[in-house]
Amino acid sequence: MKILMVLTSHDQMGDTGQKTGFWLEEFTAPYYVFRDAGADITIASPKGGKPPIDPNSEADEALTETTHRFQADAHAKEALASTKKLNDVDMSGFDAIFYAGGHGPLWDLVNDKKSVDLIKAAYEQDKVIGAVCHAPAVFKNVEIKPGQNLVGGREVTGFSNSEEEAAGLTTVVPFLLEDMLKENAATYSKGDDWAPHIVVDGKLITGQNPASSEGAAKAVVQTLQQD
Repeated sequence: MKILMVLTSHDQMGDTGQKTGFWLEEFTAPYYVFRDAGADITIASPKGGKPPIDPNSEADEALTETTHRFQADAHAKEALASTKKLNDVDMSGFDAIFYAGGHGPLWDLVNDKKSVDLIKAAYEQDKVIGAVCHAPAVFKNVEIKPGQNLVGGREVTGFSNSEEEAAGLTTVVPFLLEDMLKENAATYSKGDDWAPHIVVDGKLITGQNPASSEGAAKAVVQTLQQD
């Protein structure tokens, strides 16, 4: 199994002056699911190098078993500090592409032409496509045919409007993820706020929030093993 993990390079929360980036648990939980399953992992980001971690995801209450494991893992830290540039990766070398969330992707990956091209290539090559929390935002501009978005007619989930409201960021984000998915004709579902909720629609796998990271990654592995 060769899995491409994609992280944001964006570190500003709109014009609030607050820092953002990717959510640490949404990287570490899938990373260890993939690694423990024997996958060969490549990490990439638009700018390459070390991507920004949302500082809120390093707060005590946000830490988990996998974030602690990561902090003690020199190999994983080195891999994260030296991500490849998205422009230097080719989807044909991978079996799956997986996007970790955090608010950062709403600003950069959603409009990143290379990211869009990678997702389209993954779809056309019948590869597994996964995204968790805010990361389904990356599907916003992915048209698989004129007028049809990747998520059109598909079952998906992602960070809900009620969770965004609870985070106090409804007026800060460039768009609400739940609304965007529905506008692109997806069948959107959600579980309780902050509880794990994973949706598998063929080879498209989405998770609602940070708590869904591990389950979404396990679904990616399971789908690859069935392939």
